[in-house]
Amino acid sequence: MIELKPNQLVIDDTVYETKLTRKFRFRKKYEAPNPKHLNAFIPGVISDIYVKPGQHVKEGDKILILEAMKMKNTVTSEITGKVKEIKVTSGKMVTKNQLLIEFE
Repeated sequence: MIELKPNQLVIDDTVYETKLTRKFRFRKKYEAPNPKHLNAFIPGVISDIYVKPGQHVKEGDKILILEAMKMKNTVTSEITGKVKEIKVTSGKMVTKNQLLIEFE
């Protein structure tokens, strides 16, 4: 039996040595996206909001307009549900992956 160092692995009876970087060790761990959260897919400005808290929406309904790089992107609902909370207001600048709307 072969004794392996912490930075070695065996594939098809061949020992490989890895070089783990500091960046890799301290990387942000993957989190599965929450289907009840609507996040901004690009940084921009919220132009219009078409829903209110407590409103029921169906998959494909218009939720808001996200304006980025002189383009108006219509953001639609990916789920059927009820709007729990709106985290942004019209005219507000948002960053990528910022939480915009939370569903129940």
